[in-house]
Amino acid sequence: MAQSRELPGVLAWLDRASEWLGRSLSWLVLAMMLIQFLIVVLRYAFSFNSIPMQESVMYMHAVVFMLAAAWTLKHDGHVRVDIFYRAMTPKRKALVDLCGTLFLLLPVMVFVILSSTGYVSKSWRILEGSPDSGGIPGVFLLKTLIPLFAGLMILQALVEASRHFLVLTGRMDPPADDPDHAEERL
Repeated sequence: MAQSRELPGVLAWLDRASEWLGRSLSWLVLAMMLIQFLIVVLRYAFSFNSIPMQESVMYMHAVVFMLAAAWTLKHDGHVRVDIFYRAMTPKRKALVDLCGTLFLLLPVMVFVILSSTGYVSKSWRILEGSPDSGGIPGVFLLKTLIPLFAGLMILQALVEASRHFLVLTGRMDPPADDPDHAEERL
C-alpha cells in the first residue's frame, strides 16, 4: 500500500481549518499589542484610562489562547517532557502520541465540556457583563470560549489520533523531524 503525507477527506479538511484558524488568530496578537501600547500611552502621557480598552486586551488574549490551542496541538507545540520520546522510532512515537491522545487528552477535554456547561449556560441566562462600571458587557461570550476550546481540541485530537494510527499501520509517512524545534536549540 502506498504511503503518503496526506490525511483522507474530512480529516484533511479539519486539519486545514485548524491551520486557517490559528493563522487568522495570530493577527489578534498584533491588535492586542497595539491596543496595549495605546493604553499605556494614554494613561501615562494623557492621564486617560479606558476600562473597555483594557478589557478588550484581556478578551483578545483569551480568544488567542483558547482558540489557537488546537493549532498548537497540530504543530506539536505543546509542552512535552521527553526524556525517552526523543530517541524513539517514528512508529513508537506515533504509539505514545496515540495513547496520550486517546487516554489523556480526549477524556480531559470531554470533562472540560461537561464541567463547564452549567457555568457557561448560567452566564448566558443572565447575559453576564463586566464587573467593572463601563466595562465590556460580554463576559458570557468570554466564558463560552471554555467549551469552544475543548471542542476544537477534540476535533484536532481526532485528526492527530487518525494521523498517528495511519503512521502506526504504515499507511502514512511519519512527519519529518523538525530541526528547528525549540528544544533542539537549547
